[in-house]
Amino acid sequence: MVSTTIITFLHRAVVQGIPLLYGSTGEILTEKSGNLNLGIPGIMYMGGISGVIGAFLYENSLASKDEASAFLSIFIPLLSSILGSLLAGLIYCFLTVTLRANQNVTGLALTTFGVGFGNFFGASLVKITGSDVPSVALSITSAYFTKKLPIASTTGWFGKVFLSYGFLAYFAIIVAIICAIFLKRTKGGLSLRAVGENPATADAAGINVNRSKYLATCIGSVIAGLGGLYYVMDYANGVWSNEGFGDRGWLAIALVIFAIWRPNLGIFGSILFGGLYIAFMYIPGLSLKSQELFKMLPYVVTIIVLILVSVRKKRENQPPASLGLSYFREER
Repeated sequence: MVSTTIITFLHRAVVQGIPLLYGSTGEILTEKSGNLNLGIPGIMYMGGISGVIGAFLYENSLASKDEASAFLSIFIPLLSSILGSLLAGLIYCFLTVTLRANQNVTGLALTTFGVGFGNFFGASLVKITGSDVPSVALSITSAYFTKKLPIASTTGWFGKVFLSYGFLAYFAIIVAIICAIFLKRTKGGLSLRAVGENPATADAAGINVNRSKYLATCIGSVIAGLGGLYYVMDYANGVWSNEGFGDRGWLAIALVIFAIWRPNLGIFGSILFGGLYIAFMYIPGLSLKSQELFKMLPYVVTIIVLILVSVRKKRENQPPASLGLSYFREER
């Protein structure tokens, strides 16, 4: 009984953590360029609703469920999500890199815009379907996103913990590992980190600072947007409901600090955060107030890590030196 509970808990912790992993990986890549994008929650919303719109249009073009193509059911929402989150990244870059607007204000405004964007189009889709329930269900598309490995059900606890997830869950881990290798082991990663640490020096060395910021932020936004798509299509089984994301976008930003700006550590941190987020469900007799207190645990852990990192003052564990600062080439 105990072992079954632990296995179920670990499985649910991973499922809860995958959207956070997407968001934190995208934000780490963005912050390494010196851009502080607090618009990640809004970008995840835009990525999620864009995928929902693509899936909705595709499903409604089918005469019957039997006509659904596995490739199109995955490709259309995926492409829609990428385009939606890329648009958000371009908006942020245009305002902060080209126009040099304040990054904190721009990020918060983008979060507000992204949530409003998602709620507006989500409510519009509900009206189109004429549903009495304020949600949109995309069961045909979701079935392909949630499809598990064939051997998951035949390998006992190992299959339950490691093999019983949709392809986007494994893709999140692959992307995090690739980003970690890119930042640590490649010339492009070294150039990007140089831009984040000292853009004037990087510029003098021949690195195109604006292009680096645009690329890192836009790619990071696309990665974060996939977290929104995963949440809707896999975690929520294709059901979109306004305000359904909760505070996951902010948890993803907190995870960046917990992982000390290392995507590979974000993999383990996302599972830990996912477990802490649902821990209250496995503690009997908790009141509603106590449950809300338990949901604060990921933030409490982040604060503790931030204090420890600040006290130790190791440079490799600190954020990029120029994080949140606009670069003015004329001042070089």
